[in-house]
Amino acid sequence: MSGITKDMTIGEILISNPDVAPVLMQAGMHCLGCPASQGESLEEAAAVHGIDIDELMAVIEKL
Repeated sequence: MSGITKDMTIGEILISNPDVAPVLMQAGMHCLGCPASQGESLEEAAAVHGIDIDELMAVIEKL
């Protein structure tokens, strides 16, 4: 998906493209509405959840 980067916060990503939510949920990020997730970058959230950021970005880019 053009325009989404691993440096964007989860909140920014969900505002710009809500269709990313199911991808994040499927990857194991189940707390998309938590206050911490709104300020966490996608890369930080992936690291906390043990998710490979490059693999996640590849899936997001296909949306």
